[in-house]
Amino acid sequence: MRPPGSEGWLQSAEAFLLDVCPPEYRGYPVLRRHPVVLARLAYAHVEAQLAATTTAASRLRAELGERIDAGTASRAVDVLHTEESRLRRILRAVHLVEQALHDVRFREKL
Repeated sequence: MRPPGSEGWLQSAEAFLLDVCPPEYRGYPVLRRHPVVLARLAYAHVEAQLAATTTAASRLRAELGERIDAGTASRAVDVLHTEESRLRRILRAVHLVEQALHDVRFREKL
């Protein structure tokens, strides 16, 4: 994604936000006209994915323990933990884009 304020930044931010949202969001013109709304919805969507993944990881062994072997359960939980990490990174990125859309600027600390 391009740095905030640079040429093409808004288009690259919009593309990123649409990529993390459900594909159906691309069909709603209001979301393209109002990127701050798109950012808020993207954040809510990724946050919900993260919550669902965290819940699934905590329940998987209990819910499927009798149907799958322990090794499969462990590998599946590992996948969910990897997804949690990925979703946390995306959530942080969406948050930063949202702040940039609100013209929040950061200064380098010494």
